[in-house]
Amino acid sequence: MNLEVEGLETAYGLGQVLFGVSLAVRGGEVATLLGRNGMGKTTTVRSIMGMVRSRAGTIRFGDKSLHGLPSYRVAQAGLGLVPEGRQVFPNLTVRENLVATARRSAGGEPWTLARVFGLFPQLAERSGNLGSQLSGGEQQMLAIGRALMTNPRLLILDEATEGLAPLICIEIYRAIESLKASGLSILIIDKDLRALMRIADRHYVIEKGRVVWSGASPELAGNREVQHRYLGV
Repeated sequence: MNLEVEGLETAYGLGQVLFGVSLAVRGGEVATLLGRNGMGKTTTVRSIMGMVRSRAGTIRFGDKSLHGLPSYRVAQAGLGLVPEGRQVFPNLTVRENLVATARRSAGGEPWTLARVFGLFPQLAERSGNLGSQLSGGEQQMLAIGRALMTNPRLLILDEATEGLAPLICIEIYRAIESLKASGLSILIIDKDLRALMRIADRHYVIEKGRVVWSGASPELAGNREVQHRYLGV
């Protein structure tokens, strides 16, 4: 199923943040949202997920319009979010965090505790620990596993590896590559441009609430001006 966003405009009070953002994630594709801090990446995700109401534009997932739906309805439509800051339940165990969000699969191989633990063996070892007792990397693994337990058709990761140790980042991207190989559609926000260009099919660069460039990984790799001007590379 394709996610198609057209002409998205979102404001917080009188301050407009998004000015006609358009992007698409095809079925089985990995796409990225790139840009410096404060340019509208998270607001785009929050608008797609129904966490903030956009004032104009369309959001479609397959043949279903998501525009104006509350967050729980967007999740029911098949979008799973790994939010910025992880937001795991600190007073629940790893197992309880995962079970709390479990939702029946609408088709395909369902995500179960065993399957999440297969993707992240460290979580299996810490299954009885509280969310607050995990390291930052383990919390991010848990946040991804929790989103997967909703059996999404599209997974959105907001700041996939922010603040994580290099070895943990490698583990997170290994898992993302495995999810891509399984056919899951993925939209990623992250700053690890090298890893993103290796794994992603399509990139969207946002500057001050507008998509200023889009293209495939080989195009981005060869465009030093875009990397320097908009991404600070």
